[in-house]
Amino acid sequence: MRQPQTESLAADDLFAKSIELEQENRLLKARLAALNEEANRNDSLLRRTQERELELLRAGSLTQLFERLIQGLRTSFQLDEVALIVHDPQHEIRHLLSGDPATPFEPPGVCFVDALVTIAPQLANLERPWLGPYCKADHELLVPGLAPCGSLALIPLRRQHQLDGVLVFSSTDPFRFTQELASDFLAHLGLVAAICVENAVNRARLLRSGLTDFLTGFHNRRYLHARLREELARAQRGRHTLACLMIDVDHFKRINDQYGHLAGDDVLREVAHRIDGQMRISDTGARFGGDEFAIVLSQATVAEADRVAGRVLQAVRSEPIAVSKSVSETVTLSIGVAAAKPGGGKRDYKVLAERLMAEADAALYRAKSAGRNRFATSPNVVT
Repeated sequence: MRQPQTESLAADDLFAKSIELEQENRLLKARLAALNEEANRNDSLLRRTQERELELLRAGSLTQLFERLIQGLRTSFQLDEVALIVHDPQHEIRHLLSGDPATPFEPPGVCFVDALVTIAPQLANLERPWLGPYCKADHELLVPGLAPCGSLALIPLRRQHQLDGVLVFSSTDPFRFTQELASDFLAHLGLVAAICVENAVNRARLLRSGLTDFLTGFHNRRYLHARLREELARAQRGRHTLACLMIDVDHFKRINDQYGHLAGDDVLREVAHRIDGQMRISDTGARFGGDEFAIVLSQATVAEADRVAGRVLQAVRSEPIAVSKSVSETVTLSIGVAAAKPGGGKRDYKVLAERLMAEADAALYRAKSAGRNRFATSPNVVT
């Protein structure tokens, strides 16, 4: 008589177990979906990281590298902000950047520090990427003045057991960077970034010491001579004309004597910056020595060179240059213009370069003799 009740209890147990198994199955499916989503996210992040690493390795200068580290990574990873903290105790990197008139003293998103612990004490022991929630007490100086931060990633830039800096990825999403997120590729990104910074610094050192004028960031006389010979050879092959401008800052000694050599240095930097603004990408500017500059204009006729000389003259004299906090001086130039069109046959390009610069220098002397604040053009085309 009790058999139906026993069968009913067994059926209830089976039903309960089926419900339990169904729930477990749903949980497992949800967990699998979450794992797949995380794997896809990590795979996508890895691909973007590899693509961005190649862009960093292709950077040709410190300025370009910093732009690719900040704007490039922010765009590539769709981040709210990216910051770079650079350990620069001797101010060397800042000095290398100061020679580039187009570069701000501290490029946007880049912070130079004498000691990393002044930004965040925990950075001193940062061996691997740290991912987690934003804590104001620990991270406020890493993301100053930015939108409210939910989570961040701190990526060390280490080379030979030395911490050279830290990349900071920040997001308003508190779950964007968590400890569960794979970080091996971020560690690799930090290593690549450290190598790129080291290479860019070494390249900048080399350019400064060998081919670049430290004060103005222009090329030096040595580079100008080499480039001029190259351009003469190219002009001969292409049967076209090139031009050379010799430039002298009028009465520069008076500025040095009246305001001091530091003010004179500021004037030379600003003059170089204004000259650079009137040059084409293919042109070459150099500080020839003291208060003298030179420009090599590739594939330029005499008329085109005269127009460039006029623009340079106007750019420098159009607005006074600050020589102290309260005093500005109107600075003028004297410019000599000469052109060359090498003929056929084997040529001594060194001799041609010397002749072209001599013609430009003679025209410069005529401009100075005629009262300065003007340009003069050589009537002779070097052939």
